Amino acid sequence: MRKLNNEEASILHKRHQKEQKPDGDKTLYALTCISQIGFTIAASILTGVLIGKFLDHLLGTSPWMLLIFSILGVGAAIKSLFDLSKEN
Repeated sequence: MRKLNNEEASILHKRHQKEQKPDGDKTLYALTCISQIGFTIAASILTGVLIGKFLDHLLGTSPWMLLIFSILGVGAAIKSLFDLSKEN
């Protein structure tokens, strides 16, 4: 491996500093992470339910579209949780 020159090392150091979490209040950071999880779950499931109800009303297939899209909403919520856990 080759050695980094001062300019390259400086760029990598600055990039690493940007990627680190800010040194703020840890309680506030934890609260925002938890609220993001809650809103993500609620929004995913609610979106699935609303789309399902709309399609049931439109197609007259009550309750099948509601059930299918509710399950898809729960699946999307679980996938979002995994994505959030990888991110943090």
